[in-house]
Amino acid sequence: MTRILIATGTGRYSDPWHPLETTTQLIANAFAEAGDEVETTDQVDEALTRLADVDVLVVNAADPWRNGETGRGQAPGAADGLSAALARGIGILSIHNAVSSLRDYPEWRAAIGGAWVPGRSGHPELGPATITVTDEDHDVTSGIETFELVDERYSDLDIDHDVHVLLSHRIDDRVQPAAWTREHLQSRIVVSTLGHDPRSFESPEHRRFLVQAAHWAHECSGTR
Repeated sequence: MTRILIATGTGRYSDPWHPLETTTQLIANAFAEAGDEVETTDQVDEALTRLADVDVLVVNAADPWRNGETGRGQAPGAADGLSAALARGIGILSIHNAVSSLRDYPEWRAAIGGAWVPGRSGHPELGPATITVTDEDHDVTSGIETFELVDERYSDLDIDHDVHVLLSHRIDDRVQPAAWTREHLQSRIVVSTLGHDPRSFESPEHRRFLVQAAHWAHECSGTR
C-alpha cells in the first residue's frame, strides 16, 4: 500500500481558474480505487513539515506569488521538511499548475525540473486534446496508448534538460511536453501538466497514468 498525501491549494495557493478541491477529490478517488492509503490537506505549507511517514506527496496547488507580497514567505519548518524528505527518498507528483506553485521553496523547483515562466509560458483555450505517449516502455506509461481528453495544455515552460518526457501534445505544430519524470537526490518525481478541471479526469488513461506515476515514485521511498 502506498501512503499518499495530497496537498490542495487554498488561500494563497488558490486562484479563480482552477477548482483545486474538486480535482483533488477526483485524484484521491483514483488512488483509493487502486488500494492506496490517501490523505488530503488544504494546508500546503504545513504538509511539508510532516512528510516523514509519507511515501508520495502530491501537490495540486496554484501560484502563491500571483497575490503579490501577501502571497510570499516560507512557513516555519516547511523548507527543512521538504529538503529532508527529498534527501531520504520521497515520491513527488506535481499536478497541472503546481509547476507554478511553492515558489517560496527553491528545492521544489530544483526537484520537479520545470516551471511556468510568467510572461513566456502560456496555453490555448481549454478544449479537446490528443496526448501522445512518448515512452511506451516506462513503468508509468505501461499499458497506456495515445489518448484524448479535455484539458488546458501548457506551452513554453522552463524545463531542465535532464527530464525524461513521457507524454506530449502539439500546439501550432510544436511538440510540447505534457508529463515527465526525473530523479533528484534520493527521490523520484513525476510532473504532469494535465488536470485543469474535472473533465480532464474523465479520461481513464489519465487516471491510470496518475496511479502508475505514484507507484513508480513510491519505489524510491525511504519509508517502505
